[in-house]
Amino acid sequence: MPDTLTKLTYQTFQQSKSFFSLAHKTVSLQLRSFLYPTLNQKSKPIPNEVLLKFQERLNQLLEIDWQDAENGIYPKSLLFENSWEDFFRYYPLVLLDLPQIWERANQEKYQDFSPEIETDGYPSYYVQNFHHQSGGYLSDLSASLYDLQVELLFNGTADLMRRRILAPLKKGLKTFESVSPRQVRILDVACGTGRTLKLIRAALPQASLFGTDLSPTYLCKANELLSQISGVLPQLLQANAEELPYLDNYFHAVTSVFLFHELPASVRQLVIEQCFRVTKPGGVFIICDSVQLSDSLEMKPMMDAFPENFHEPYYRHYITDNLVERLEKAGFVNIEIQIHFASKYFIAHKPV
Repeated sequence: MPDTLTKLTYQTFQQSKSFFSLAHKTVSLQLRSFLYPTLNQKSKPIPNEVLLKFQERLNQLLEIDWQDAENGIYPKSLLFENSWEDFFRYYPLVLLDLPQIWERANQEKYQDFSPEIETDGYPSYYVQNFHHQSGGYLSDLSASLYDLQVELLFNGTADLMRRRILAPLKKGLKTFESVSPRQVRILDVACGTGRTLKLIRAALPQASLFGTDLSPTYLCKANELLSQISGVLPQLLQANAEELPYLDNYFHAVTSVFLFHELPASVRQLVIEQCFRVTKPGGVFIICDSVQLSDSLEMKPMMDAFPENFHEPYYRHYITDNLVERLEKAGFVNIEIQIHFASKYFIAHKPV
């Protein structure tokens, strides 16, 4: 297929995902306003100029995603990847789960777990119904629905934003060009269902991949996902990022996607220090998370709406937090910042 046609197909594919997500949100809001009118009263409408800026950022994201594939950062097949089987299997469950989410939000029940879910032994900040999810991050249902819920939240761009770590990751690994590709070790902290590890595998098919997460159900989902791809299966481990169970200077690169806005401030520092400890001298640490007020003031209405519409107790502090200062305090240097759509990226290096 000629590149022009391939690009047009890709843009059409992504725009269709965006339109579907917007339709889902519109219908959901209308239904919620009927069933729970008080919840809609708490929600503030997003100004049109912000929505236009949002669309402009989306167009920019699509272009850089295409260019990275064109430049061989990852295969173009990733641009069209979509699990239709999971969509048709789980989207009805997403719809059926909405009334429980709204009821939980209406009653402000933020630690609502069914009796069969074991919550002992987890940090108190983790035992939350983030996004008002049923079972928080500890239920099988949450693990099954999470990827689709996040795709709908981000208008079909969740993987596009995850893919933005791949170019700086491959660039950062050039420090270790003398190391055999099979001996390169990469850790994804808070790997969740394994989406980021799957993308890293596509970009670096020979690297040794590792993932940690607190949730056993999410790790089971990650194992299921990653078992479907070729190459050595990533090594997954249930672990708290505050105390990573690895040797000092073990990984050539460490990544973390969509974690830090769900951590209290003091814990963010502990996790960064742990990531510094396990990163090899010369290695790279990449954070992907939400944009912050300091670099996206025009997006403030959306940032204000996010914790209002979703249970995100640490988000307001996160968007004002100085992560560059935290990274430097841990010992990282040469910190680069990138902004893509609704996400911010910190690319930090451990001194040689």
